[in-house]
Amino acid sequence: MSELEAEYRLDYFEEEGFHRKQCPVTGVHFWTRDPDRETCGEPPADDYSFIDNPGFDEEYSLEEMREKFLSFFEEHGHERIEPYPVAANRWRDDVLLTQASIYDFQPLVTSGQTPPPANPLCISQPCIRMQDIDNVGKTGRHTMAFEMMAHHAFNAREEAGDEYAYSGEVYWKDETVELCDQFFEHMGADLEEITYIEDPWVGGGNAGPAFEVLYRGAELATLVFMSMEQDDDGEYEMKDGNRYSPMDTYIVDTGYGLERWTWVSQGTPTVYEAVYPDTIDFLKENAGVSLTDEEEELVHRAAKLSGYLDIDEVDDLTAARADVADELDVDADELTELLEPLETIYAIADHCRTLAYMFGDEIVPSNVGTGYLARMVLRRTKRLVDDVGVDAPLDELVDMQAERLGYENRDTIRDIVRTEERKYRETLERGRRKVETLAAEYAEKDEAIPVGELIELYDSHGIQPEMVEEIAADHGASVDVPDDFYSLVADRHEGEGASRAAAERSDRLADLPETEKLYYDDQERTEFEAVVLDVIEREEGYDVVLDQTMFYPEGGGQPADHGTISTDDTTVQVTDVQIRDGVVLHRADGNPGKGEFVRGQLDVERRRRLMRHHTATHVIGYAARQVLGEHVRQAGAQKGTDRARLDVAHYERITREEVKQIEAVANDVVMRNLSVKQDWPDRHEAEEEYGFDLYQGGIPPGQNIRTVTVGDDVQACGGTHVGRTGDIGAIKILTTEPVQDGVERIVFAAGDAAIDATQRTEDALYEAADVLDVTPEDVPETAERFFTEWKERGKTIDRLKTELAEARAAADEGEIEIDETPAVVQRLDGDADELRATANALVEEGKIAVLGSGAGGSAQFVVGVPDDVGINAGEVVGRLAAEVGGGGGGPPDFAQGGGPDVDALDDVLEQAPEILRAVQRA
Repeated sequence: MSELEAEYRLDYFEEEGFHRKQCPVTGVHFWTRDPDRETCGEPPADDYSFIDNPGFDEEYSLEEMREKFLSFFEEHGHERIEPYPVAANRWRDDVLLTQASIYDFQPLVTSGQTPPPANPLCISQPCIRMQDIDNVGKTGRHTMAFEMMAHHAFNAREEAGDEYAYSGEVYWKDETVELCDQFFEHMGADLEEITYIEDPWVGGGNAGPAFEVLYRGAELATLVFMSMEQDDDGEYEMKDGNRYSPMDTYIVDTGYGLERWTWVSQGTPTVYEAVYPDTIDFLKENAGVSLTDEEEELVHRAAKLSGYLDIDEVDDLTAARADVADELDVDADELTELLEPLETIYAIADHCRTLAYMFGDEIVPSNVGTGYLARMVLRRTKRLVDDVGVDAPLDELVDMQAERLGYENRDTIRDIVRTEERKYRETLERGRRKVETLAAEYAEKDEAIPVGELIELYDSHGIQPEMVEEIAADHGASVDVPDDFYSLVADRHEGEGASRAAAERSDRLADLPETEKLYYDDQERTEFEAVVLDVIEREEGYDVVLDQTMFYPEGGGQPADHGTISTDDTTVQVTDVQIRDGVVLHRADGNPGKGEFVRGQLDVERRRRLMRHHTATHVIGYAARQVLGEHVRQAGAQKGTDRARLDVAHYERITREEVKQIEAVANDVVMRNLSVKQDWPDRHEAEEEYGFDLYQGGIPPGQNIRTVTVGDDVQACGGTHVGRTGDIGAIKILTTEPVQDGVERIVFAAGDAAIDATQRTEDALYEAADVLDVTPEDVPETAERFFTEWKERGKTIDRLKTELAEARAAADEGEIEIDETPAVVQRLDGDADELRATANALVEEGKIAVLGSGAGGSAQFVVGVPDDVGINAGEVVGRLAAEVGGGGGGPPDFAQGGGPDVDALDDVLEQAPEILRAVQRA
């Protein structure tokens, strides 16, 4: 990256007497105060030298270290802001989980569309990186859940003027490195030991120079200077092979790992003892894991070399572990046997903290998105708990972390974990048969079960690779599980939140001004006047563009308004309305004429029904949270004129009793006739006051967002609503059903649509009552009695069929002998159940059964053969069926088939003895 060399030559480095060097081990360039230093400070060039030798003046807990960092930067002109949730898809639609503090400000702040909540700012942001899951426990330093302490500054070049939501330079590279140095010094670090490694950063179409900051073998900070954007003609070629050019905004993006700073302050063998001391002690005692003094000493020695064990950077974890063993002069197998139980305990502690973050921030396990990732972590944790022999309930282990993190929804967290464990057990029972079939298939081919199959088994059936290995071994099949298996699974799902790029505007639309949206000014108004700015002909109909409109375009789950656009000479029907980059397109069946002055008229009844259902959706969502819990979050919605639906994240089926409670809460909101208010607050102020639950229905752009308040419920929303909740009318829940595991659908109707739906249900009830000749109140009891009687009659019929089959089998009709084995050849014109029952009865008596039936207008055969009789039933059926123009088959002991030529049935049965003998001879 010589093109960026000048970017790393800082005035601060020159003033402080730094030297630029190249590491002979890793090949990277780095900066150091020590003129005699040769290596860069990063494993494998340098080992961890802080273990048993803490790197700072004092030892700190997580809480103390967090406060130390934030207070320092507050004292140096930064404003402290509260952390965001770990579910990044609450405020952005391109990712699922928060993986860095900069995620909090993408894409709106980093692009300059909106200002940051403070500038400069500092934060300690909880993060989850699923790609680290396979490293957790093994490297001594990786945690899947972590807090990224950070300070950020958002700058814009002077020549950009007022184009962006912030302007001027707050501070840049020199000041950032100086602040980093000052914090190290503040903590009592030896500045001579700190190295700044040049490591250009690339991501998401942006790039810039960056430093990795190393101290005693541990990477404690990353300083990224986001200042370039991808450009085919750019002057800089970066490590991803693309070219980049400077951009107008340039951003200081730093990251200081809270857990690693705490670890270095304590000097424990691994980061896990520093972060989870109580949990690890509990797990060790519970699992019966204890070490002698000699083993403890070996663990400490191995920990100093654990930087070699990074699955992202080594091809073979086993080989890397062997290298560590050689360095320690111990047997590799003995070292593995000593460390693996500890590594499992470390991973359990980390995974439980990850789950506490996920469920504490109200992620609900499901089969998609963040819910899938939460489910994957939980199932892996359960497997680890079982492997190491921990008998404490998993919900208790997760609760220990939730309590430490200060979450108030701990009862819900425990309930979610228990429910997921039950579902996992059921999944394993169903999936085992799938694995057995797959193992037998690959054993027969003498091939290992491929990684793709392992991922699919995990994805579709929840079967972990360790279980596949066990089952495969029983069937003689092999499995090669990659060290980064769970990272591969996570990669498959982490992109699910990515939004698709919007289609480029046509040149014609680009030249048009944004349409003035009158529907926000007066939502009750249904007529308006406008000027036609353009008319675009389509294959069917026209897109009419007006300077202003009352027509609501489809969006946020609300269908478009319908109506008419009229001039003095013509009226066109509007059947759809869409919005493209602020320009509203009215799909019409005619051309009102460009430049014409027109009158717009909405379909009043349609608009009012949609308004009732949209406001009712907010009310139902609020009521569901009151009844089911605060973890309930909108997973989708669609409003209509006759009914609406709301999909919510919830970990169990909604019961009938809960439906009634949700209905009661919703209609109480209606009866209170609350005002439905709309406001346009600054987005940061709204987020600070209401949190990211604001964005239940989607994430709006812009510095100011429209909020709709219904009682205690506040949501960002662009739809049309009634003025007061009393205008909704009655709300009736029609059905609830699972959309997928972890997502429940509530279908409901509001106002006159609710009355229509209720009357349809009543009509069905009265019709059933007439058929049963009872009152409507007696329908449930009568239906239950009829159903019970019907089931009993069915059982009686089955019993009589069995008795009839046994009687027929005992009659010895058509009995012959095939090589001393009795055989019965009969025509029995019954259904397939009767044929099978009779054949089974004959086989149990040690007889060969060949039965034919002409019922239903076709010839059918069933053949049963007792064990140890050398006749293949499938082959016999095949020959019989071929004689009647059909086919059939099955296993050697029981088979069935048939064909259309029922007239040949008797003749074929006469040939059956010879066919039996021929098959036996073959």
